[in-house]
Amino acid sequence: MREYYTITELTREFGISTRTLRFYEDEGLIAPVRRGRTRLFRPSDRHLIRQILRGKRLGFSIAEIREIIQMYREPPGEVGQLKLMIRRIEEKREELRQKRRDLEETLAELDDAEENCVERLVELGVTT
Repeated sequence: MREYYTITELTREFGISTRTLRFYEDEGLIAPVRRGRTRLFRPSDRHLIRQILRGKRLGFSIAEIREIIQMYREPPGEVGQLKLMIRRIEEKREELRQKRRDLEETLAELDDAEENCVERLVELGVTT
């Protein structure tokens, strides 16, 4: 296992910008080692970046990701983190279910509006 990764290596590996990594550092999510102006990332930072990006893909905010990471670092530790993660996953799942219901309702309304337009065109003697 490597001791350090450069910012360039991680931006290429994860397809993110240096600005994104600096943002994660500013937010306290990662803490690279500093050698002068150079940032060196440990394997643990690399793992956290992977988890942060996964959290973002799942729809978690930076604040939610920070909360989960912080729980791992401090008591109640991994068990607490896993329980919190389960709660957050269920919350996200419910948000997505609600969005799906909203989308289905909107699509149905669009179908009705389109059908009304077509019917009115027929009444006016216009074919579609």
